[in-house]
Amino acid sequence: MTTIAIVKKNGFAVIAADSLTTFGNTRLTPQNDASHDKILKCGDSHIGICGSAAHHLVLESVLTKTPDLKLNSKAEIFETFRRLHPVLKDEHFLNPKEDDDDPYESSQITALIANPTGIYAIYSMREVFEYTKFWAIGSGHEFALGAMHQAYQRFDNPVDIARAGIEAGAEFDKNSALPMTLYTVKLREETEIQWKLFQTSIGELQHA
Repeated sequence: MTTIAIVKKNGFAVIAADSLTTFGNTRLTPQNDASHDKILKCGDSHIGICGSAAHHLVLESVLTKTPDLKLNSKAEIFETFRRLHPVLKDEHFLNPKEDDDDPYESSQITALIANPTGIYAIYSMREVFEYTKFWAIGSGHEFALGAMHQAYQRFDNPVDIARAGIEAGAEFDKNSALPMTLYTVKLREETEIQWKLFQTSIGELQHA
């Protein structure tokens, strides 16, 4: 699994992810993985995907072939993934069954989305949530949520908050590890602030 986190504060959204892939008891570290970034770019959105390693390639293929997809609100994200569900089944052989009692077919995908309109999550039944502060998904999400809960009031810079979440996941979740990848998005509706804090934090990450 993984640890993926999103944060929204002071006019910016940040999405970050660990870089470890696991297959049962086997660990594929970023030093041995040429494509260890778990965050996809789609227009002005960044999408962090957890679950099967196949999801990344499938979504990358689907998003490349469908450039008009919209992800700028709960309604748009729901409609986009509703449209993608038959494509995932018919063209990529998705198995839509999780449990006999499930009310809908599953898309088998859990992801976080950060873009200029805010921070969101999409779950397997195409449930969409929009968050006001932060959230996390993946096997390390509980550690990340706890760390970000403590960091949110302490730090003005969402880069530092997201970093705290990913570092906690990497420290305590056996399926997550550093280094992390991190992307910053300027929110449209927020008051503009200086980039200096972000540039400093991202520089520290690159030299870590």
